[in-house]
Amino acid sequence: MTSPLVLDSITRLDDSFRGQVLVAGSHGGVYATYLAALGRLRGVILNDAGVGKDEAGIGGLGYLDEMGMAAATVAHTSARIGDGADMMRRGVISHANAHALAAGCMVGMACADAAACLQNAPIPDIDPPEKQEARFLLATEPGQPEVWGIDSNSLVTPEDRDRILVTGSHGQLLGGKPETAIKHDVIAALYNDAGIGIDDAGTSRLPALDARGIAGATVSHDSARIGDARSTYEDGIVTHLNETAIRLGGTAGMTAKGLVAAIAQAAA
Repeated sequence: MTSPLVLDSITRLDDSFRGQVLVAGSHGGVYATYLAALGRLRGVILNDAGVGKDEAGIGGLGYLDEMGMAAATVAHTSARIGDGADMMRRGVISHANAHALAAGCMVGMACADAAACLQNAPIPDIDPPEKQEARFLLATEPGQPEVWGIDSNSLVTPEDRDRILVTGSHGQLLGGKPETAIKHDVIAALYNDAGIGIDDAGTSRLPALDARGIAGATVSHDSARIGDARSTYEDGIVTHLNETAIRLGGTAGMTAKGLVAAIAQAAA
């Protein structure tokens, strides 16, 4: 039996993970669990991201049950989201799907023990249905930067440099590394605060973005569905901002749409 594998983000899967048990720092929403199904894992443990609006932080557990995959989440108050090693070290299981329970995983169990249980789960043989496009244009006004939605921060491209990005991702640096804040120097980026969580993990991208002159903010996990950029934009209420975002007119408590409009006008 091989040891469980550990990643800070499930967006970094490759063929070597097929048939393995993975502990990943990603949220337990549908986008992240779609990647788990696509990667044909044996089982996966993610972070519950505070559960949040419409229980989006654990919304992928039922989806993976349908795919035949054992899946569980650790409590965001027990281990840092975006940090697989911390989840293995401190994580405590908060939710588990039927396949994970059948393999011996239980709520309240240590993450490392739960990962060992998932080694007993069968490898799914169901191909996930193709997912809807996870990048889309949200707004464009003459003379202002385009506003794009991306369900995952991993989808940033060099073409986004002069854009405002509204993401579905959590606001934690992957593994606590500042260089993982964002791949390219965009004008601004919005994230989900993932319930803030232990060590204030859900907002740790913001100072790293500030250091690069990028406006950064998080929206409340109770206001917008994590993993869903459109919900961030349409429903999000801002909880935290970095100094760059504040200088461009942002304040806590405003809507995500209002913040994006203020930044777009200032950038123009």
